[in-house]
Amino acid sequence: MRLYLDFEKPVAEIEAKIEELRQVASNEDAIPIGDELTRLEVKAAQALAELYKTLTPWQKTQVARHPQRPHFSDYCRSLMTDFTPLAGDRAFGEDEAIVGGLGRFRGRSICLIGQEKGSDTDSRIRHNFGMAKPEGYRKAVRLMELADRFGLPVVSLVDTAGAFPGIEAEERGQAEAIARSTQTCLELGVPNVAVIIGEGGSGGAIAIAAANAVIMMEHAIYSVISPEGAASILWRDPARAQDAATSMKITAQDLLRFAIIDSVVEEPAGGAHSDPEAAIAAAGDAVEEALGGFDGWSREQIQAARADKFLAIGRR
Repeated sequence: MRLYLDFEKPVAEIEAKIEELRQVASNEDAIPIGDELTRLEVKAAQALAELYKTLTPWQKTQVARHPQRPHFSDYCRSLMTDFTPLAGDRAFGEDEAIVGGLGRFRGRSICLIGQEKGSDTDSRIRHNFGMAKPEGYRKAVRLMELADRFGLPVVSLVDTAGAFPGIEAEERGQAEAIARSTQTCLELGVPNVAVIIGEGGSGGAIAIAAANAVIMMEHAIYSVISPEGAASILWRDPARAQDAATSMKITAQDLLRFAIIDSVVEEPAGGAHSDPEAAIAAAGDAVEEALGGFDGWSREQIQAARADKFLAIGRR
């Protein structure tokens, strides 16, 4: 069953009428209503397309957080073959907020890392809603170093509200773990590609997203802090999150204009959650193209290009 966001109510009403007509049409004695069904289906599709052409930054935030949006596990299942997950940081324990391993992506051996939010209550709790603790980032470092040793490209799928802010995470060195993970991303001698598939929140995101190529899904967001957090700091009123989202320039379109990201992947009308298979395939095409651009590059060229990319941000 599809979940509708508040701003999607006009579409929800039309689709509710469509469902009622389908139930009526299933009755053998019902009068033919095929034409009316077709008209309403076209109307719903057009309304959805128009709605998603003019989303505000706050509405995009809601779409990026949609519970039915495809997560890391969906991308991994669709895009990878022979995927072997690797667990633990070899120092403290396993953090399931970050999932990673080795496998094949369209014929190319790669290391895949990403945050997993979970899709139901049990899995969300198990994955801590995609908010990693220090051991999660240390696991990411371990996997990236392993990939570098064997010459495997690294692909990161970013989807987190931020790193876990709990006391135990701070006690185990959260800030240092995030910094080490970011440093490892920047020092890799193999190409790395990051895709912001949902939320890209603060240091928890950049820790695995400091990549040669940073790609964003059309309705994803990428920010230094959540709109609610920014509103609490700026206006001491989290209810002004909508104003904060607009001011912070967190959308893919804004970030592409500022050259913070490299490309935007178009989503199906209605967002990635309306057609996950199409959205995942489009993201896969973008990753394949990005990785192909580094074929034949030396370690020094890859590292220099990554350094130039990040040093140029804000100077253009």
